Amino acid sequence: MHSQRHTYRPDQPLTAWVYAIARYKMIDLLRVKALRDALHVPIREDMALYADCAMAVSDARRDLAALLATLPDRHRLPIVHVKIEGLSVAETARLIGMSESAVKIGIHRGVKALAQKVKDLC
Repeated sequence: MHSQRHTYRPDQPLTAWVYAIARYKMIDLLRVKALRDALHVPIREDMALYADCAMAVSDARRDLAALLATLPDRHRLPIVHVKIEGLSVAETARLIGMSESAVKIGIHRGVKALAQKVKDLC
């Protein structure tokens, strides 16, 4: 009511003015609620959301392998060993004969190159 006090006319009843403000505030609230509810689509239990999950995983692995194959070994091997196989940076450094910082740099540059390749595809 405070923000609408400039609309009050002293020659009119106060209760009618207050009820009108309350009515319009309720209408605004219901509009917002209806818009918010329209954005949320309930998920039915019988929907097959993950029906092609196995196919999607195999497609993702194939696509990732193809993208990784385009990278030089100094970028590809650290990504494969650390990010995919789960080895530590130290283990990967010993395995491929690089320093730990070179492995970290290889991962960073390789992931950056992969992101650019994916961006170029889209």
